[in-house]
Amino acid sequence: MPLPQHPQYITESGGVARYAVGMSGPLSFLVASPHLRGEVFEGSVILLLEHDQTGAMGLIVNAPTSQTVSELMPDTAGQDVPAWLGGPVDPTLGWCLYPKALGLDGEVQLVGDLAMTSSLEVLRAVFESGQPYMLVLGYSGWSKGQLTEEAREGVWVWVEQDSAELLWNYPAEDRWHEALRRLGVNPQTIMRGGAQA
Repeated sequence: MPLPQHPQYITESGGVARYAVGMSGPLSFLVASPHLRGEVFEGSVILLLEHDQTGAMGLIVNAPTSQTVSELMPDTAGQDVPAWLGGPVDPTLGWCLYPKALGLDGEVQLVGDLAMTSSLEVLRAVFESGQPYMLVLGYSGWSKGQLTEEAREGVWVWVEQDSAELLWNYPAEDRWHEALRRLGVNPQTIMRGGAQA
């Protein structure tokens, strides 16, 4: 499915601040069980940004698209890195993940080497800074209790990390295996069903 041209960026009050409130501990990644086949989330690694009594929200971080940032945003020449698909919900919304916060309004430092923004102004500043980044379109969402139930059924393996090294030091195609390796899990030993610790 082609991605929409000119992704919309939501304001701090409607985007980053809503989804990153209280994110001061380790990062939580959801790693798809090897038994999850033929689904949008097959083989996915998701950065979990929100999980509370109302539901959950996160971004797939190992699904690059065939379109570059410059193709999506024609006024940003030279940004020939791929855009990323964050999930099936509302791909007109965009988030930018990058390692070093710039001290601007509209950005949130999640951990030491991971900042996030949904501001177009900050996004352009990130371009100019020359640092690596991921422009992620769309997101993954779960209704109340849905993610907890899926985890109980063994759909997801939870991996907590103190840094975003998984994003910056490993190519997309290696992130699923590397996330499981960090947990000490061999994909061949994960049984269908049952909660994963």
